[in-house]
Amino acid sequence: MTTYSQQLEEFIQDVLITVHANIRDLEEKRTFADPEEYDYIDGRLFSYVEMLAILQSSARDARIDPKTIGL
Repeated sequence: MTTYSQQLEEFIQDVLITVHANIRDLEEKRTFADPEEYDYIDGRLFSYVEMLAILQSSARDARIDPKTIGL
């Protein structure tokens, strides 16, 4: 049986894996995108990067080393 803290850590890591995968996917799509798609893709990339920055800041505020949770 997993403890709540293990479940929480797995949840956080799953979210981070998904965010990083989405960033890689968008960066790849941008490589082959038409110029009119750049703004849309760049906006989404900015949002994901901003979300990671917020998570890093919140982790530091909670005295959690961002690297230990994959940030």
